[in-house]
Amino acid sequence: MKKVGIIMGSDSDLPIVQKAIDTLRSFGVPFEVHVYSAHRTPAEAKDFAVSARANGFGVLIAAAGMAAHLAGAIAANTTLPVIGIPCKSGNLDGVDALLSTVQMPSGIPVATVAIGGGVNAALLSIQILAVEDAALADKLAEKRKADAQKVLEKDAAICAQFS
Repeated sequence: MKKVGIIMGSDSDLPIVQKAIDTLRSFGVPFEVHVYSAHRTPAEAKDFAVSARANGFGVLIAAAGMAAHLAGAIAANTTLPVIGIPCKSGNLDGVDALLSTVQMPSGIPVATVAIGGGVNAALLSIQILAVEDAALADKLAEKRKADAQKVLEKDAAICAQFS
């Protein structure tokens, strides 16, 4: 199975990245986690992205706040799918990071999840890997069924309370 690479621009992004880590672990998906900054360690970020495919990665997740150029910098240096997680920081509650991550120029796509969307970034990376991994696709289907069952149980409880 291909690995997921998780890069965060700062260790302050770890609480959001931890949600992605926990989700990947729950599916048994291998991953690596690094701190590389698009601005403070651009050479290291570039080297990671350039060599990611050869190093066994299938998807990359980049989490960053504020100017949030990390996902774009990673995507500019690989043809692997890149998923950006905008993180809250500074005065704009993550809206700045969201706009920086989602507004990529044509030719350098970055899939972008919600501000703080570590779980969805992991799930999207798992869906990408599951295109060629039937066992992983089955695990995703099982999770969807379990999630639906939880909602139906909550519905039944609410109906019972107000009927």
